[in-house]
Order: sequence, then structure tokens, then C-alpha cells
Amino acid sequence: MTTHRLSRIIGALLLGACSTTALQAAAQDGENATLTDALKSGEVGLNLRYRVESVDQENLGRDATASTLRTRLNWRSGSYRGFDAFLEMDDVTDIGNDNFNSTVNGKGQYPVIADPSGTEVNQAYLRYRGDNSVVTAGRQRINLDNQRFVGGVAWRQNEQTYDGVRYQYGSADSLQLDYSYIYKVNRIFGEDSVNGDFEGDIQLFHAAYPVADGHSLTGFLYNLDLEDAVNNSSRTYGLDYKGTFGPVKAKLSYARQTDIGDSPLDYSANYYLVELATALGPVDTKLGYEVLGSDNGVGFKTPLATLHKFQGFTDQFLATPGEGIEDLYIGGATKIGEGKLSVNFHNFKAHDASLDYGNEWNITYSRKITKEVSALIKYATYDADEYRVDTDKVWLMLTANF
Repeated sequence: MTTHRLSRIIGALLLGACSTTALQAAAQDGENATLTDALKSGEVGLNLRYRVESVDQENLGRDATASTLRTRLNWRSGSYRGFDAFLEMDDVTDIGNDNFNSTVNGKGQYPVIADPSGTEVNQAYLRYRGDNSVVTAGRQRINLDNQRFVGGVAWRQNEQTYDGVRYQYGSADSLQLDYSYIYKVNRIFGEDSVNGDFEGDIQLFHAAYPVADGHSLTGFLYNLDLEDAVNNSSRTYGLDYKGTFGPVKAKLSYARQTDIGDSPLDYSANYYLVELATALGPVDTKLGYEVLGSDNGVGFKTPLATLHKFQGFTDQFLATPGEGIEDLYIGGATKIGEGKLSVNFHNFKAHDASLDYGNEWNITYSRKITKEVSALIKYATYDADEYRVDTDKVWLMLTANF
């Protein structure tokens, strides 16, 4: 029996078992609310996000500027015997000239700004909530831990979502179990991009436990058996530890990754993270060291991660170099007026070679303007050494929620 077939059977059995349990619970539920009541009590939400992004990349003669508006409209039903439904539509529209490479508009003379225009179903799912568990079936957002391995890439105008079924058990003060069977990843590039979506058999196992007050341990296993992007087929397993020692918060992570399925690659690579954070007066500081290793010229892969959160905002390392990468970073954040200012510095080196990749500075200022409207300005500059080229990026963004 093939891995694809076995995984599909497991996913179908899980969905059937969860659905049966939910229906049994619904039949025993004594709530008086009717299905009509649940539909009538639904809530509508509207999110508008306008952003100007500018990129100056040394090896291209033209700077890129993207002026885009994302309109997000969603509807959530009321609850009916533990069930509720959710539907969310996203539309991304260019405002003015599209002088940037969206990855689908054919403007390769400009730097990439991966915000293609289009309209898509962002989420559409049916959910059941039990006493201590949640089952979600359909297209949904999945963010695990800090999104280093699995996330929604919410920074981009077109979010990454997942088609499948997810089962969650437990609460924050006890054992938490989380399993997802995913058959399609709807990536940020849209359906028309050559980068496309990921299809295959993806299983995400995640367990977290508060071992003591202020200390927690998380274990995970992420199995990505992909049909088309076979070079990204991998199995990643590891542990996360978070602890508080007086004024200092610590995080330690380790993961191991190997190729699986139809991948033509043959490698075993490690991941490490050590991060310390504390407050120095009015400034929240952090110091970290992250390593994505490599083996046989293949770097540790994180194809489902929210990559913009890590290794600098200029996105130089969306794919790990074949020599791996070491990221030594330090940062601080503080309140200024009604807003928050954060500054971070990264020093990048190869892990398995004597290469200095470069340095990067990231500066962000954000603040609320009204209860519904917030603003953000962000600047990032990458000073290349032995990897890629000098790059500067600027973002101006307004977000409104209704």
C-alpha cells in the first residue's frame, strides 16, 4: 500500500470518527436553539488592509512599488448543538500602476512583491466544539506555535490556508493534542502562479504540556508527502521548551528533518534555536541564535512556515541555502507615544561553510489611530556579503476592522 493511499485512509477514518462523535453529541444535546436561529444570529466581519510596498534590489535596474488593497469579508453562523460554520472571501486589488513582479503578472524586470491580484475563498469550514475538543473540517487557518514550521503567512495580502480536517483536544493548563490531515495547501501566490499550491498527504502531529508553572514542553511531528513539489517532501520531528526564570524568558528548540516519499533528495538536517528575552527598563529585549543545518548540499526546509517572521524582513532566506544558515539576532521594543517601536539586527552566516552571508536591520513602528483603524511603517535593509545582493524595503500600511 502506498504512503499516499495509507494517509488518505487515515484522514478519512479520522474525519468519520470525529463526525460520528459530533453527531452523537448533538443528538444528546438539549439546547433549544434551532438551525434557523443559528443562521439568523450569524455575524458579518469586514477587514480592509491597504499597503504600499517599495523594494530597491541592487541587481535589478528598476525599483518595485506595489499599492494594493485587500478586502476581506467573512460570515460566522451562530452555534447549533455545538456546530458552527464560517465563510471568508479575500479580494486583492492593485491601486494604481502595478510596477512590481507579483509572480504572475509577467513583470520580471522588477523585484518580487508576492501580492498577486485576485479573489479567492480564504476559509470555508464546519466546526464542532465539544466539552474539551474541537473538530474543524474544510479550508482553514492553521498556526502552530510561533509558525516556524506551520503558519498562515498573514503578512502577505493573500493568506496561506489549509484544506483538510483538524482535531484539537485539551486546554492551556493541561495536555493539549492537535492533529491535522491536510490534502491541499493554498499558498500566497494564487492558483495562477508557477509556484502553485501544494497537494499531497500532509499530517501534522502536535502535543503540548505545562510541565510546571512557567514551563512548558511541546513535541511535534510534521509529515509532508507532496505530489508535485516532491523536493519539499520531508518528515520533521522535534521538541520546544519554554521557561520563565524570574525576569528572563527562555526558549529552546530542536528538530530533525529527513526526506520522504518521492523526494529525489537524500539528506538528514538539524534545526536549533536558543532565545532569551527580558525587560531592561522600558525596553523589551531579546537575544537569539537560530540554526537551520544542511546535509549533502540540501538545507533544512520549512515550506509551510510564516517565513517573513524569521531571518529578516527582506526575505532573503525563504529557501534555506545548501550550506545551511546561522542567524544571530538581537532586538528591542518599546512604547513611543501611542505606538510601539521595534528594532532588530541579524547577522547571517553559513552553517556548513566559511561564508558570511550578510547583515540586516529591521525597524517597525505601529500604532492605533482609532478603535477600528491601525497604522504601520516598516523598513528593512539587507547588506549582502557572500549571498545575494543589497536590498532595501519599505512598507506603509493601514488596516481597518469592522
